[in-house]
Amino acid sequence: MRVAVGGIHIESSTFSPHTAGLADFRIKRGAELLADSPWAAAHPDLELVPLIWARALPGGAVKPEAYQKLKEELVQGVTEAGPLDGFLLHIHGAMSVLGLDDAEADLAIGLRGALGPDAIISADMDLHGNVSLRLARTVDLLTCYRTAPHIDEEQTRQRAFDLMMRCLRDGVRPHKALVHVPILLPGEKTSTRVEPAATLYREVEAIAQREGIFDASVWMGYPWADEPRCQGAVVVLGEQAGPVTEAALELGSLYWSMRDRFGFVGPTASLDQAIDQALAATDRPFFISDTGDNPGAGGADDVTTALARLLERADVQGCGRRIVYASIVDPQAAATAAAAGPGATIQIKLGGRIDPTPPGPLDVTAQVTAVVEDPDGGTCAALAVGPVSFAVTSRRKQYRLRQDYERLGLAFDQADIVVVKIGYLEPDLQAVAAGWVMALTPGGVDQDIRRLAHGRVERPMVPLDDPSPDVRLQAYVW
Repeated sequence: MRVAVGGIHIESSTFSPHTAGLADFRIKRGAELLADSPWAAAHPDLELVPLIWARALPGGAVKPEAYQKLKEELVQGVTEAGPLDGFLLHIHGAMSVLGLDDAEADLAIGLRGALGPDAIISADMDLHGNVSLRLARTVDLLTCYRTAPHIDEEQTRQRAFDLMMRCLRDGVRPHKALVHVPILLPGEKTSTRVEPAATLYREVEAIAQREGIFDASVWMGYPWADEPRCQGAVVVLGEQAGPVTEAALELGSLYWSMRDRFGFVGPTASLDQAIDQALAATDRPFFISDTGDNPGAGGADDVTTALARLLERADVQGCGRRIVYASIVDPQAAATAAAAGPGATIQIKLGGRIDPTPPGPLDVTAQVTAVVEDPDGGTCAALAVGPVSFAVTSRRKQYRLRQDYERLGLAFDQADIVVVKIGYLEPDLQAVAAGWVMALTPGGVDQDIRRLAHGRVERPMVPLDDPSPDVRLQAYVW
């Protein structure tokens, strides 16, 4: 059997002024993509054909020319590969392309045209993606993560691959049921660490183990894009249409019944309230999530609101604590710091070049404490103003791993307060946090989605419509 692998993976906030070009994607081809596909090694009779997998940090919408170039290379790769039995498709489910609705469905339709009707397409996705009718009609097998934070990415790709191999070996195409659920919530309200999502995803696992069911998945949807496809979704795959449909409606009804129970995964506060709590905390390190400009969800990564408050509040500057802030993307500022070198004092205009959310660019006089070349962030510098040390990068980067901080000499377990552009804390941060609060800051991924003026999503939609409406869920079955 011959199976191709590839895809385009990004989540895009249509409320962020950032746009993603080719330079934002890390692209794997050939041997590098094969090395990233270890699950195929157990099938010696399988020829895995690596095409192209382009993956980017979440951001704004993708530039049309960048998307078309990546799509054309994928479709051309399928055409040149010759007859293929299957395609393992790596996608997120929340890619937006300027001027195009439902980008993943457009990609899948292009691949289907090159593959022909008989090849099986199996997609592994993020649970914060979307499943439109067009995507579900085009892709034979869809599955997604079952954890948030996402610690099961590799297991999900393995599951998508195993599902495809099972269907190819047995010569079957399972029945597929899709149920849309009119809920649109940020990941910070749907973490599988806490209820009610913990119970919901336990039920996903239980239904997936039923006799005759191949797989079950629940997508929370992506709230920071204004597209009709953005909403919750359930997909169940199995041998017979009846049980598949019943299981999909059961999961959808369970999700819908929980609609008023979803709350933030951790404590929330205004920015100034969050800083007050951090200053009052006796245990360290105390983390503040700067949620509205989180690059891991699609924020521009250069909103200066939180950093400005840290630098202008007298009680922060005189607190005698060690404070770390990560990060601001600003290629010009990073280049100035690199040219000056550690120990130098520089005057720069910082941030606000992509997203002008007030206060916009900051006039900063700072000492350079470190400069490194980072595989993701490009040229990165650590700057200090009084007790506040902050990271400036030439490429957008989310500071979620211990090594990211240590590389710049900003070890978070040696800090008193860490302010990071993130939503819920990723595992490395969660493991050391003595205290934590999410600051409800502004930006392209504002946690209060009612402030973002959605105009194109289907209505009614929770929480945009309050009180929760009565709806009757519908199953689409293939």
